[in-house]
Amino acid sequence: MKLHHNKKFETIEHIQKGFGDAGYVCSRQIATTLYLAYHLDKPILVEGPAGVGKTELAKIAAIYLDIPLIRLQCYEGLDESKALYEWKYGKQLLYTQILKDKLSDVLKGAEGLAASMSKLHQYDDIFFSNHFLEPRPLLNAIRQKEGAVLLVDEVDKSDQEFEAFLLEILSDFQVSVPEIGTIKALSQPFVFLTSNNTREMSEALKRRCLHLFIPFPEPKLEREIIRVRVPDLSEDLRGRLVSFIQQVRNLDLKKLPSVSETIDWARVLVLLHSSQLDQDLIRDTLNVVLKFEEDIEIVRERLYDFAEKALK
Repeated sequence: MKLHHNKKFETIEHIQKGFGDAGYVCSRQIATTLYLAYHLDKPILVEGPAGVGKTELAKIAAIYLDIPLIRLQCYEGLDESKALYEWKYGKQLLYTQILKDKLSDVLKGAEGLAASMSKLHQYDDIFFSNHFLEPRPLLNAIRQKEGAVLLVDEVDKSDQEFEAFLLEILSDFQVSVPEIGTIKALSQPFVFLTSNNTREMSEALKRRCLHLFIPFPEPKLEREIIRVRVPDLSEDLRGRLVSFIQQVRNLDLKKLPSVSETIDWARVLVLLHSSQLDQDLIRDTLNVVLKFEEDIEIVRERLYDFAEKALK
């Protein structure tokens, strides 16, 4: 079944406005990719530096479409039992105990070992039925009747074996449970895979998906993001903050400040009732946007120049 029919995805302009109203400043490139992926039933592989809004894109898509967000956080060693399903072993053991206590009633009327075993075998399938199945994110996503946004977060942290397994799921949108059979998607989920490029994704996975790279934003776009996310910050201070951050990103740092950290810094300035971005304030709050002491020291050495340029 097609993932869902929604007039909100009728045009690229609808998507840009809708995402903007939900708090996500959506460039035309992003909106176009969303439009195409939705109508072509394609997953989106979203790559780019950490903190540029890859995960947030999936979250806002779920809000915009008014369907559940189901998230699978990837990590090294992730396997099918954590991603797809597992059995409720505790419940199965409890059922075994109940069956044991009722054994005389179950075997009532059975004459001989063969007849007794035949009666017991009638209860085999109950142990491995939907009643005892614990769905994990992938199975949960395809069982949503009204559709869902499936976020496979940081897929580059998973093993290549899991990537191959995931590719199979995304190709057919059905899973095979040996004890039950094939479970097909009730409604195809809208799939987002995010990657921080810690390893190269396979060509097979990339072919299956539409590719979207989200870089650090240009100054104009970043100012708009801050305006939407931190509306209490003055226009003048917003411009100075973005100017300073853009200069910092030109340095050779261990970790460049991301958009999420720019937003955090803007919130800090509002919280401190700041009216200007002076050197003392920057020095006292650099730890909000820089996460390594050596990076902070590098920026402190350029503090005067950066602050002066930000004032212009």
